[in-house]
Amino acid sequence: MEYYAHDSAIIDEGCTIGKGTKIWHFSHIMSDCIIGENCNIGQNVVVSPKVVLGNNVKVQNNVSIYSGVICEDDVFLGPSMVFTNVVNPRSAVNRRGQYSETIVRTGASIGANSTIVCGHEIGRFAFIGAGAVVTKEVPAYALVIGNPARQAGWMSEFGHRLHFDGNGIAICPESGENYKLLDNVVSKIL
Repeated sequence: MEYYAHDSAIIDEGCTIGKGTKIWHFSHIMSDCIIGENCNIGQNVVVSPKVVLGNNVKVQNNVSIYSGVICEDDVFLGPSMVFTNVVNPRSAVNRRGQYSETIVRTGASIGANSTIVCGHEIGRFAFIGAGAVVTKEVPAYALVIGNPARQAGWMSEFGHRLHFDGNGIAICPESGENYKLLDNVVSKIL
C-alpha cells in the first residue's frame, strides 16, 4: 500500500486511495470512493460510496461526507462539519436514487460544525465560517458566516480577509498577491 490506514479504519472494496494519504482511527471509507494523493482523513470520519476527494484534501475528525459530494484539490473540511445529500429526507421514503451533487471547488475551506445543504457549489477558495449553514451557492473567494450563511466579505487564497480600495484592488497581507473585484466577482491578478 502506498497510503497509511490505522488498524481500526475500515476500507471497503473498490476504493482508489492515492499515494501518501493517511486514514486515521475508526474511519470508514465506503465502496467505490476515489481519494487523491496526500489526503488526511481524520478520526471517526465516514466517506460514503462514490465520494470523490482530490489531492491534498484535509478532513478533520468526526466529518460525514455523503454520496454526491465531490471535493477538488486542497479542500479543508473542519471538525464535525457535515454534508447532506437529500433535500427532503424521510425515514419511510427511500431516496437513494435522488442524491443531489455538491461540489467543493479547489482551495475552499469549510469551518468546524458547518452544514452544507446538498445541491450547491462552494466556489474556489471560498471560506465557510465555523457553524455556518450553507443553503445556496457560494461564490469563489467569498467569506460566508451564520445561519443561514450570508456573505460577509472576501478571502485571499492564503486565508486572509481582503479589503478592496476604490479601484476594486486588494492585496493579500501574507502573500502580496493582488486581487480585483469587478461586478461582485473576485479574481486574482497574475
